[in-house]
Amino acid sequence: MDTSESSSTAPDTAGPDAPAPPRRGWRRWAMDTRPLRIPAYRRLWSSTVVTAVGSQLTAVAVPKQIYDITHSSAWVGYASLAGLVPMVVFALWGGAVADTVDRRKLLLVTNCGIAVTSLLFWAQAVTGLDSVPVLMVLLAVQQAFFGLNSPARNASIARLVPARELPAANALGSTVMQTGAVAGPLLAGVLIPVIGLPELYLIDALALCVTVWAVFRLPALPPLGDGPARRAGLRAVAEGFRYISGHKVLLLSFLADIVAMVFGMPRALFPELAAQTYASWGEGLALGVLFAGIPVGAVLGGLFSGVFSRARRHGWMVIGAVVAWGIAVAGAGLSGNLWVAVAFLAAAGVADMVSMVFRGAILLSAATDDMRGRMQGVFTVVVVGGPRLADVLHGTAGSAFGPRVAVAAGGALVVVVMLALAAAVPALRRYRI
Repeated sequence: MDTSESSSTAPDTAGPDAPAPPRRGWRRWAMDTRPLRIPAYRRLWSSTVVTAVGSQLTAVAVPKQIYDITHSSAWVGYASLAGLVPMVVFALWGGAVADTVDRRKLLLVTNCGIAVTSLLFWAQAVTGLDSVPVLMVLLAVQQAFFGLNSPARNASIARLVPARELPAANALGSTVMQTGAVAGPLLAGVLIPVIGLPELYLIDALALCVTVWAVFRLPALPPLGDGPARRAGLRAVAEGFRYISGHKVLLLSFLADIVAMVFGMPRALFPELAAQTYASWGEGLALGVLFAGIPVGAVLGGLFSGVFSRARRHGWMVIGAVVAWGIAVAGAGLSGNLWVAVAFLAAAGVADMVSMVFRGAILLSAATDDMRGRMQGVFTVVVVGGPRLADVLHGTAGSAFGPRVAVAAGGALVVVVMLALAAAVPALRRYRI
């Protein structure tokens, strides 16, 4: 880690920056909540409690509406691809922008844009337009705003909390988002037959107003330093990639996540599995619990992150977590029982949280503030883009071979590729703090 930056961000003084006393008893295994003592971070974190649920309502409503129109999992995957390209482009550019402007202002603009897009989703649904091209265009616009927003939001956290509390803040934020990913799909499964799809989009738009207000109350977050102003162009984006290429373990940690998500994220098949394989349980219930399975495990992993967060062999933890993810996904595909499949998906969620914690730790130890936006831009592309590619891959494979075969084969492929990567690249196995 850049020790000079750490000392300027988190001085060893009394108060919130002072070292925490040793945690005893059950608290050793529980989540570290010290960052919530900081008002600015607490506002940003609290806003996600509401918006995390709202965003997941839309995440369920869009594939459900497309499947209702087309009755094809392949189209669900193609629509996800429509959101991937703008997300990739604007996340990379947005990371460069976040390193050159006041991040608070960037967050205000982009959150307003996401809210307007949610209102447009509601308008097309309430008017009964039932147009897949319109849905794909709106999804592309929404993902463009998300691509601009996410790097600035994640990079801002390091300016709001002391350096030593960044892992705790990362776990807090991820656990809230995963909790929303549990509650949102379950709530969507209950609400769809009661109020319909349009209102789900409207709830998301209203929840985003909370985020806008929370960001408005943040302090200004201009670039640090007195150097000349930088431009957020292609050269700045290329500098970010050169920075990553100079940190081999960081590059490999990104690759491990790509392997896990592209080959092993089966969410595009959930509507078909709910409508066919698990229809006897009720399509709405099956759809909700399938979408919630992975986040449930991730929440449990976050709540008890003290069990693994002290491990020093970060490379092995990433490798082990990705292999465990693949095994659990394969188990879900092999199961013909809804609740057994959900249990396997929950186990996959625990593995995903472990992977996220240690990949995040590697990223935080490598990036300085002048590169954090670009690092988070690439991180956003990997974390969000991998599942989008998986939607296309699994949607197409599910249509060709059946959903259960596609899920099981994808999980097995994750295990094989990750073990081969670990064997071929000693640097990842040897990485520790």
